[in-house]
Amino acid sequence: MAQPSGFKGNKQHLPQKPCAVCGRAMVWRKSWAKNWDSVLYCSDRCRADKANAQPSAAHALPGAPRRGANA
Repeated sequence: MAQPSGFKGNKQHLPQKPCAVCGRAMVWRKSWAKNWDSVLYCSDRCRADKANAQPSAAHALPGAPRRGANA
């Protein structure tokens, strides 16, 4: 039996927007439902680095080591 394209668990069509600091795509979460328009940062790290709002190439790459991993 084929599942309809709009089944409840389909997460392919959730809204996305870029992080204001690193530019990484953020996918909508249920916990952000009430304030999705005011969500700007993908992580606590980006929130802390908001003064340095220039996107970092190393941080924007998936799989790149996080700060302090091999510093």
